[in-house]
Amino acid sequence: MQGECSSKCYNMFIIETVCVAWFSLEFVLRFIQARSKLEFLRGPLNIIDAMAILPYYVSLVVKEEDPDLAHERPGGGKGYLDKLGLVLRILRALRILYVMRLARHSLGLQTLGLTVRRSTREFGLLLLFLCVAVTLFSPLVHLAESELTGAHDFSSIPASYWWAIISMTTVGYGDMVPRSIPGQVVALSSILSGILIMAFPATSIFHMFSRSYQELKMEHDRLFKEECAAAAAAAATGELQEAGGEAGREDSAPPGLGLHMDKDSVHSLESLALLGKGSEAAGNNNHSLPAAAF
Repeated sequence: MQGECSSKCYNMFIIETVCVAWFSLEFVLRFIQARSKLEFLRGPLNIIDAMAILPYYVSLVVKEEDPDLAHERPGGGKGYLDKLGLVLRILRALRILYVMRLARHSLGLQTLGLTVRRSTREFGLLLLFLCVAVTLFSPLVHLAESELTGAHDFSSIPASYWWAIISMTTVGYGDMVPRSIPGQVVALSSILSGILIMAFPATSIFHMFSRSYQELKMEHDRLFKEECAAAAAAAATGELQEAGGEAGREDSAPPGLGLHMDKDSVHSLESLALLGKGSEAAGNNNHSLPAAAF
């Protein structure tokens, strides 16, 4: 059983090594080709790529100690090694950021990121409304349950914050439930208020999402058209260069070979030459009499 586990871990390590090597090569090539290295390092997606790749190399340098051997270590370095192991485990958990690389090739994820960045004010208002409502309904439910009925679920006002949050966001885990009539009235008020509070900024965020999607789609279409036009222009330029090269070779040929003649034209020229020679010979025979004969 232990051998199977070790073989599986080894296979996973090989797969992870290949993936990290590919991602690292891609990251380095993009860094080399970047015009501004500082702007490249400031990019959010590039930061995510670096944070996703870095834990692998950290885990190679720093080896986590086996927890079974923790009781055998001296007490002096125990706290430091525990903290180091915790940091290493947190860094390993950052490997989930590989999923964010899909944003480079997904229009939906790009739209989501752009919407979140543009709707920071709406999200801020949403959190503000939620905090105000939580601070309002938590003391009320604590008063209705603990002071009036003596229930122990709502032991304090800070403990009631959790109930108010999950109630206003309509999650409702059911771990804290009001039993009394006043507490249930407060719960109903908090749930209705949560629905309204969540609905107020949702319209603005939805319009921002739709607008961002249209902008990104138009930008992708424009880039695609530019790439197609550039490819067509490059192909046309290549054809013109080939035609120019052939014309240059024809112009640089010797004068006697400037015209390309076929066999028929050559035979016709030869026949014309023979006729010309024959006419000259006939003319010479007609005027071959001496001058004394006239």
